[in-house]
Amino acid sequence: MPPKPAPSATGQERVGDPTAWFSSLALSSPLAQAIDVLGFTQMTPIQQHALPTLLAGKDVIAQARTGSGKTVAFGLALLTFVDLRVAGVQALVLVPTRELADQVTTELRRLARFIANLRVVTLCGGVPVRTQTSSLRKAPHVVVGTPGRILDHLERGTLELRTLRVLVLDEADRMLDMGFLDAIGRVVEQTPNARQTLLFSATYPPEIRTLSRTLQREPRTVTVDDAVSHVDVDQLFFDVEPARKLDALAALLLKHQPETALVFCHTRNDVRDVTTRLQERGFSALALHGELEQRERDEVLLRFANKSCAVLVATDVAARGLDIKGLAAVVSWELPTDPDIHIHRVGRTGRAGHKGLAWTLCSQRERARLVPIERAAGVPARWSRVPDLGGTLDGGTGALTPSPPPMKTLIIEGGRQDKLRAGDLLGALTGDIGLPGDVVGKIDLAARHTYVAIRSDRADAALRGLRAGKIKGKSFRVWLLE
Repeated sequence: MPPKPAPSATGQERVGDPTAWFSSLALSSPLAQAIDVLGFTQMTPIQQHALPTLLAGKDVIAQARTGSGKTVAFGLALLTFVDLRVAGVQALVLVPTRELADQVTTELRRLARFIANLRVVTLCGGVPVRTQTSSLRKAPHVVVGTPGRILDHLERGTLELRTLRVLVLDEADRMLDMGFLDAIGRVVEQTPNARQTLLFSATYPPEIRTLSRTLQREPRTVTVDDAVSHVDVDQLFFDVEPARKLDALAALLLKHQPETALVFCHTRNDVRDVTTRLQERGFSALALHGELEQRERDEVLLRFANKSCAVLVATDVAARGLDIKGLAAVVSWELPTDPDIHIHRVGRTGRAGHKGLAWTLCSQRERARLVPIERAAGVPARWSRVPDLGGTLDGGTGALTPSPPPMKTLIIEGGRQDKLRAGDLLGALTGDIGLPGDVVGKIDLAARHTYVAIRSDRADAALRGLRAGKIKGKSFRVWLLE
């Protein structure tokens, strides 16, 4: 007889599959306490299907998109096997980008909040090696990083993996796309054979299965294909020839006015071209591709996350690993050749109770790619007509114009190393300058810079006030990020 569902925090009985609740897991007291404080009750599909195997110490290869809850799944597993009495690295998470490393580190620290003296270190490019070396003088228990920087520390002798128990490869397909296969292999060579290896990937190309056979022992395969069938996504296809795609994209953006839209292109050249042509038509659009410097990439993502840019045009590779909250629309400039990529794109919108839009611009020559996508979705594609906005499709102004972004982003030339805190900025803006609190958005502190999102109609007042005033008794250089 299955166990009776446990009562929830409100005292009401939980209904449904009892194995879908975190209370059904045999977690340690500190992890169970963290789950409770974080308000996690019911597991996501990837957590429900993967966690029992992960907690049993078995290897797993899992297909899961960004936002599926996979970080909590492997985070609970690796933290379960950390022994604080052992002085050495016991868990290593390899990720493709610094942004994803920061996200994973933040999530692990949230889960480990009640594990006293646990040390988690992030090792990625863009930070001086000497700064990281000092943080490694006392061996951390958990390391999160990019393959290149992890390998750099291994070769310098500043990092050792002899005590490693759990190895996680997150966004493995993107790491292969970025050319990290050799670095991954050289890192793995320095880990014990008797380890648990967890491989998470949004897509399942043949290279991923080959990598699994190389690194894992009898792995359990877990696949969660819930992106295309997501009930909160209105997915439409449009029959548009290549020469008319920019007109169609502009018409859809003007008609629906999504607050944020992510446009996927196959190539960097397409990304640059589409971005430039949208900007020429008055859209607030930015490009994201592999040729950007890290600082440029960070600032593009900040502007988009802060809603001080309405349209982000990106390649699939550049956009992988990004968890963009409240994304209103995703657009495929053309159909991908791999149906998994289409699933991954669509799954980025319609999350957390928000309605999402997914539009695909498909020419006649791309129709053959649609067959495996329809097969994966289990339903035929829904076709629609591009809206006619009275001249917009011919490059005219039409009755509608692009809406300006609701927010603007300011940069303060001062950050954590200057002892600035988010509360200091908020106090200066709402106290000294007198702005209402609801016009101040996200505040991001870096080592030497701070980024503040301000509602567009009050950004000039915030800029003048910060330039004329002081923060914690000091004057800082401030400018608008454009």
